[in-house]
Amino acid sequence: MKIKDIATAIDKIAALKLAQDWDNVGLLIGDAQRKVKNILLTIDVTVDVVTEAKRLKTDLIISYHPVIWDGLKQITADGSTGAVYNLIKAGIAVFSIHTALDAAIGGVNDGLAEILGICDGEPIGDYVDSPGGDNYKLVVFVPIESAAKISNAVFAAGAGAIGNYRNCSFGAEGTGTFLPLKGAKPAIGKKGEFEKVPEIRLETIVPAERLDDCIAAMKKAHPYETPAFDVFKLYNTQSKFGLGKIGKLAQPMRIKQIVGKIKKHTGAQAVGIVGDEKRVVKTAAVCAGSCGKIINSVIAAKADCYVTGELKHHQALAAQEAGLTCICLSHTVSERFILKKFAKQLQKQIKQVTIKISKKDADPFKWKEL
Repeated sequence: MKIKDIATAIDKIAALKLAQDWDNVGLLIGDAQRKVKNILLTIDVTVDVVTEAKRLKTDLIISYHPVIWDGLKQITADGSTGAVYNLIKAGIAVFSIHTALDAAIGGVNDGLAEILGICDGEPIGDYVDSPGGDNYKLVVFVPIESAAKISNAVFAAGAGAIGNYRNCSFGAEGTGTFLPLKGAKPAIGKKGEFEKVPEIRLETIVPAERLDDCIAAMKKAHPYETPAFDVFKLYNTQSKFGLGKIGKLAQPMRIKQIVGKIKKHTGAQAVGIVGDEKRVVKTAAVCAGSCGKIINSVIAAKADCYVTGELKHHQALAAQEAGLTCICLSHTVSERFILKKFAKQLQKQIKQVTIKISKKDADPFKWKEL
């Protein structure tokens, strides 16, 4: 399988269009036409990770953080560009996903929200356009016995996604009529004979970028020579994407309980807490890594608790003064837990490629009791 094919698979999980405009995502090192047998997943591309990749005969590293942030004027074996130099020399490609995975459905922030039990969470800020653009409704009339085949075909082509749900559709039974004329090759009935067929009006939602594929899949699966179908553009139906998630908890919890769940699911060994440690949390917000000014929106929303990777000093003071309890996990600890889920999602699409998670990738901080 070529890198360009793996990039397509990645885009189905975390569309690169979801990345922030300041970010640097996609294929940063390597040839898109190169064939890949072994992939290594990591949060950061460090010297130790590069050494590990060489030992494992890795063809492609998929990193969360970009290995290249800014324009490089020189690439040498020494200094800050040493990892890039060694990767190029070893012929190891690097594909980075970062904020695309942050904002994706089922991505990093959805993962943190799930750990806390946030229900119907909404992005907090730094909004981006939906990767699918406008949405359309595809309506097709099908014989009852063919409904499952056709719906499965259009779902596989990208139809039926609404928020955190997949394979969404609606069906209503009715009667289809037609009169096959000369030259027709009817799947049901005979030329010159008026037909009445029990049919289902099958409706589903399709993103603009998948519309042609879904129509093609529908026609291929449909038994009729000339399927009857309609396409309607939907008004203002784009899902909102951005960084962070905020919402009500499924059930109120104390800070101690939240910390326990975080430790269980992320492996965090220590947390930094700002504000009241004994409060009962009803509304919570999360944002992996370092989320900058987003905390201002969390404060404005009057959330009880904010879980993140790190805060600057003045942000912590602002939270404290506003009565917001913050839980800081360390930047990479708030992100690393998602790698296992991402590996499973990607492996389903590229079964012929071996995917491993780096054992050398680690939090640069060592937390110790004084």
